[in-house]
Amino acid sequence: MSKIINHHRALIYVMVTMSGVDGLIGEKELKRIGRIVKHLPVFKTFDKDELTAAAQECGEILQQEKGGLEAILGLIKDALPPPLEDTAYALACEVAAADLVVGREELRFLAMLRDALGLDKLITAAIERGVIARHKSFPGIQ
Repeated sequence: MSKIINHHRALIYVMVTMSGVDGLIGEKELKRIGRIVKHLPVFKTFDKDELTAAAQECGEILQQEKGGLEAILGLIKDALPPPLEDTAYALACEVAAADLVVGREELRFLAMLRDALGLDKLITAAIERGVIARHKSFPGIQ
């Protein structure tokens, strides 16, 4: 594939793909992506006005008749330096948890992302556990 993206776009592609992998891009997921891009240090130098264009670009690639998801995974893998690979996985988990329901398609994408980036299963399990802990609620505690 001749298209080249930077690490910011790769992370956005991860989040947008996670959001849309179940066929629906929910409002909670979109808001979560916006907050992540606005507040996380990895996006400090990213022009926030480019978020919509990057998300649309990702959506167009995903809608290709053949190989859209594989193309996205290839772009992500090629664009991310190793220190940001676990960050990408963590962002995918955060977006998956945004609506407090993680479906089969989302779990499948997480596995595909883990494999594409060559992430250790123990590291990904720790990331998943951290996201679960952050999103857990307990009756009587607000």
